[in-house]
Amino acid sequence: MTLHNSTDALAAEMLTIGAAAREAARAMREASDETKTRALTVAAAAIRSRAAEIMAANAGDIEAAKAASMPANMIDRLMLNDARIEAMAAGIEVIAALPDPVGRQLARWDRPNGLDIARVATPIGVIGIIYESRPNVTADAGALTLKSGNVAILRGGSDSIRSSAAIQAAMVEGLKAAGLPEAAIQVVKTPDRAAVGMMLEGLNGTVDLIIPRGGKGLTGRVINEAKVPVLAHLEGLCHVYIHAAADLDKARAVSLNAKMRRTSVCGSAETLLLDRAVLSSHGVPILEDLAKAGCEIRGDEAVRAVFPAAIPATEEDWKTEYLDAIIAVRVVDGLEQAIQHIEHYGSHHTDSIVTEDAAAAESFMNSVDSAIVLWNASTQFADGGEFGMGAEIGIGTGKMHARGPVGAEQLTTFKYVVRGTGQTRP
Repeated sequence: MTLHNSTDALAAEMLTIGAAAREAARAMREASDETKTRALTVAAAAIRSRAAEIMAANAGDIEAAKAASMPANMIDRLMLNDARIEAMAAGIEVIAALPDPVGRQLARWDRPNGLDIARVATPIGVIGIIYESRPNVTADAGALTLKSGNVAILRGGSDSIRSSAAIQAAMVEGLKAAGLPEAAIQVVKTPDRAAVGMMLEGLNGTVDLIIPRGGKGLTGRVINEAKVPVLAHLEGLCHVYIHAAADLDKARAVSLNAKMRRTSVCGSAETLLLDRAVLSSHGVPILEDLAKAGCEIRGDEAVRAVFPAAIPATEEDWKTEYLDAIIAVRVVDGLEQAIQHIEHYGSHHTDSIVTEDAAAAESFMNSVDSAIVLWNASTQFADGGEFGMGAEIGIGTGKMHARGPVGAEQLTTFKYVVRGTGQTRP
């Protein structure tokens, strides 16, 4: 952990990080798939061999978090164990095995004048990733930027600073083994929040893109203050709609998993929409399942009529991303009203319909304007790993560049490569 006596010292350190990243960008842009794969393979092995060291660092972060009275759901995000460390290593290996996203020929055509024009995928360059408690983001972000030929400047939350540094050390082991610059994956080691502001200003033009991964406060600050392009989602207000033609067993399984598998992730369902036609037959068993699992139910009048234990829902509940064992439940009169509710209150992140009516499902998936729409599946699948991307750096809900899980392929832009035989323009 680095402490600074002055803003000038911090600024000098951050500009040095930016300059080193920019210098590393060319080597990464030119790196072969074989070289990048070797770096990732060694990094995954280093995560495993350094597990005790990473766990010790994480224990220090957990101790400090408890001393600071951090909420239990946030401590869960911060905590590492053997399974999570193995998942990090395995995720890096999956990324290593992906096709190289750089150099892909996206399109190619000839002009009447004989010019041969190709659109080719290229790295974005230097990507600043700003995130909060989850230390596994250090591995995911480092691996995805490496695979896509980019350079990463990682600034994790001050509560995960020890864990992030230990994980980054393992990633650097992979870079060194492959002969790639160590500055290709850097971690900002100061807890000073001013470092974030400096990244948002672009570190003297060295940062090409900022990706925030965290809560609404962090993401809102990044979107509002960044002077470089941002790829982000502000919040994950996800819905599950139980349609009139839903299968009861699927409806129960999907609803329970979507909310309770992990309540702290952005793909966790926050609102359950129940079709009035199946309120008693499906709604009551689903609500009983959720309550039994420890979930607080906040329902409208129709919900409370069949499930009196529900707390009365307010207008604010339809707008709230709880990230906790709380769900808002509303009764709707059919597919159109469900879509209207999602359009009005949703965050364009992830929304699911449970139904055996294929036409209703297609209508839902065509009409709901979210980055991810699902049919008969849990919203918790909103994850790059589950999409076969190995991992993700976040979920994009905007409509420019990447949308949905952001994996290695989404961390590329493109250039036009034009081959001529001496043509000049008349």
